Order: sequence, then C-alpha cells, then structure tokens
Amino acid sequence: MVKPSKPSAVPAEAVRTRRAYFDCRFGQLHVRTAFPTTGGFDEQVTLFCLHPHHGSSRLFAKFLPEIADVRSVYAPDLPGCGESDPSPASSVADAGEAISDLASDLRLRQIDLLGLQLGARVALQVAASKPELVRRLVLLGIPCADRLPAVAQQALLMRTGRETAEELGKAKAAVPHARVVDLQDFTDDAFDAAPKTLALQIGAFLSGRP
Repeated sequence: MVKPSKPSAVPAEAVRTRRAYFDCRFGQLHVRTAFPTTGGFDEQVTLFCLHPHHGSSRLFAKFLPEIADVRSVYAPDLPGCGESDPSPASSVADAGEAISDLASDLRLRQIDLLGLQLGARVALQVAASKPELVRRLVLLGIPCADRLPAVAQQALLMRTGRETAEELGKAKAAVPHARVVDLQDFTDDAFDAAPKTLALQIGAFLSGRP
C-alpha cells in the first residue's frame, strides 16, 4: 500500500500587496499598498511613497514589497496622475491636501514620507503644513523651486548628482536636520532596477539605525 505523500510546505509570503481606491476631496486616489505579515502588530510608522511629475505609483511596484517588511506602505497616484482623479489647480498644494486626506481616511496619527522630484516637493508641503502628522522624510532628486517650505523633521536627503549647487543649498536650507547621502549609480528607474538596495538604505534611516 502506498502511503499518501505529505503536502509540501508552501512558504508564507512575507509581504502582501494590492491596489485600491480611497476617497479624497478631489475624488478618488488610486493607491498601491503593501503590508507585512504581522497583521498590524508591532509595525513601524507607515510610509507613503510619492512619485515624480508625469509618473505614477507604478514606479514603486518592485520597491513596495522590499520596504514593507516591518511597516505598511502606501504609494498613491497623485491627483491627475495614473488612475487618480484630477484636482482643480493641479498644484503641489492640492497634492499635499490629497495626501493629508489619505492619512486621515486611514486614521493614521503619524506617517513617514518618501518623495522623488515632484513627490519630494509634495512631501515638504505636507511636512510643513501638518508637522504633527509627518515624522521623517526621505527626499530623492532635490526638488526645484524658487522657495521651499522649511521643515523641522529629520530627513534623509539622497543626492543623485544631477542637482546644481544652488538646488542643493536650497534643499539643505529647507531641511536643516537632514542627513545628506550620495545615491550611487542613480537612474530614473532606480526603484525598479535596485529596489532591495534602496529599501535597505531607506529602511535603516526610517528605523533610526545609523
């Protein structure tokens, strides 16, 4: 008699990912999300990832599972981008309001923000207007603007090598408590090409490790 074989163990997926829509004052935001398997227990501060101009949350598709090992992560399409409804002014301020609405809808008391280029400007806007909401910032691609809002949060300023000395000076003035690091071999698709490397470096900063 042949004994039935035992079913092979299927390793549990470390991170669950999905897409969803959330309401904001401008309509709906399309959001990519990733969650650790802890089910919400002992999680670190939730991270929002904000994409650059003419982009979408698709940029972070490979990065989300890597960074979401110990925290929930949300990557929204900013208003008027991807699959999100547009705002009337299509401004940085509007995008900041939409992100604040998302945090409120999720009932989050505190978040961390990661922003690339336009996303970095939106992150600064939210951090300045709602300092009690934003704990830490990660900024990639120094945002270009005549005037950047000054913020008091700790920040990781990841220099790509494309910034002028003037742009870098403005960014340092806006985030005086920033740690500046060089992001080697940066390309526009770094979150797609090297998600694990970025997740390790960014995750260490968000977790308070040197």
